[in-house]
Amino acid sequence: MDRHRLATRTSADNDWSERSVWLITYADQFPNDGQTPLSALDRFIDDRLTGLIDGVHILPFAPWSSDGGFSVIDYEAVDPRYGSWADIEAITSSRTVMFDAVINHMSAKSQWFQRFLADDPDHRGFFRTSDPTLDTSSVVRPRTHPLLTPFTTSSGDVVHVWTTFSADQVDLDYGNPEVLLRMLAVLIDYCERGAGAIRLDAVGFLWKDEATPSIHLPQTHQIIQLIRSCLDDLGFGALLISETNVPHEENVSYLGSDIPEVHAVYQFPLAPLTAHAALSGDTSVLERWAAGIDEIVGEQRSFLNFLACHDGIGVRPAEGLLDDDQLGLLIDACHRSGGRVGQRVSSDGSMVPYELNTTWFDLMAADVDEETAIRRHLATHAVMLCLPGVAALYAHSLFGTGNDHAAVDRTGHARDINRSHYDDRAALEASVETPGTRANQIFEGLAALVANRRRCAAFHPEAELSVLESPSGVFAVDRMYNRARARVIVNLGAIATDVGSLTENWVEIGGTRVPAPDLGPGASLWLEPTDP
Repeated sequence: MDRHRLATRTSADNDWSERSVWLITYADQFPNDGQTPLSALDRFIDDRLTGLIDGVHILPFAPWSSDGGFSVIDYEAVDPRYGSWADIEAITSSRTVMFDAVINHMSAKSQWFQRFLADDPDHRGFFRTSDPTLDTSSVVRPRTHPLLTPFTTSSGDVVHVWTTFSADQVDLDYGNPEVLLRMLAVLIDYCERGAGAIRLDAVGFLWKDEATPSIHLPQTHQIIQLIRSCLDDLGFGALLISETNVPHEENVSYLGSDIPEVHAVYQFPLAPLTAHAALSGDTSVLERWAAGIDEIVGEQRSFLNFLACHDGIGVRPAEGLLDDDQLGLLIDACHRSGGRVGQRVSSDGSMVPYELNTTWFDLMAADVDEETAIRRHLATHAVMLCLPGVAALYAHSLFGTGNDHAAVDRTGHARDINRSHYDDRAALEASVETPGTRANQIFEGLAALVANRRRCAAFHPEAELSVLESPSGVFAVDRMYNRARARVIVNLGAIATDVGSLTENWVEIGGTRVPAPDLGPGASLWLEPTDP
């Protein structure tokens, strides 16, 4: 701490606000000839997304060996295929950038792991091993492969290493204090390089104990408390955000209680519940769940809201919220959209759904025409944008990208269906600029929704939320922050609905126009009171 305190530079003010709308993207999502991918990303944001986003989550940009960047080879480097630290720091100079901290595991091809296998004293005990004869059946498994993977050391011995997510992703052992210190130094370095936020990837699995489920253990929470206190003590303004694809009550535990942990948690139930509401026209489950959010939100406590991301749509967070029939509706829609359904091993050894691998647009397009799919796409994003939290838009959702079946055929990885890159940037920009195209309608529609959110302080991530009683198929909320008030009404149903009872004494945000009582399918109203 003393060593880093001397090197600490003044960090940007990363306080969140109603303007906090972030892009989720790969470092090489928008390549352009003559520029490094990171420089091209910076230029694309400047040219196309100014006024739409004020932050960007760049998915892992360190050298990696698999899993789309999440098998990190070197935490302290930028993959030269993407650019350099200078490129990263240029992006951080004008906007909030969220760095990925993949701290549960790293690549089996990393120098850390190779030195571990060579019994280097500086890396001895860096990775979690177990006796394969021990009973590990109680350990929660997010994947279907074995928990332990055998590796041969330089002396010829076989060690069985924990590999929670894949055989190429070897789990670090935080029971070794040197591991904790090295990873803390990495996180401090990220802040010194301008990180405005740090995403703690899969952090719930951090502490291992064969006799337990090895998820959400008290030691994991204590490590996060330590990280938070160290970064706060050094004066960094970086937000800590946990990524735990688990049921709601487990997820929000990472906000901490008496001792602060993260500033925000990924709002995982939002995607499956909003998708269910849009596909079924039944908003009741979404409403019941959203009604409980307000009691969780507080000062420096909120959510990162998203619908789509590089991992698809997690369904485990819907456990206890959607029943089997409701979950089956989502799974059937995913199959009909051409998507895949990822599986995990449950506690009883059976295979159960874990995630839907599909783009958000194609899921919304299941069994409907494109016009209806575009309306659904925009309506669901209106829900996401109006709830408490920082809002995050996945790059593919900006343009209504469809499933990339060729990528899945090429790699054999179902998640690649939602991870394509815009290699033909000119074609993308032409499509966005051409009135009537899918990309044009979705991009312009999302820009209008974001503009409404950013006009009113009532959409601050910490603002109060009230879910209103509304007609069938309609989702309506009030937001309040200090003296600012706003109301959002979204029609997730298939028919025009009279919402006149919800609009009396309200006008459109930023204007004086009184809305018509009938709200068409897929439409939303963003309102402020006539008498603030």
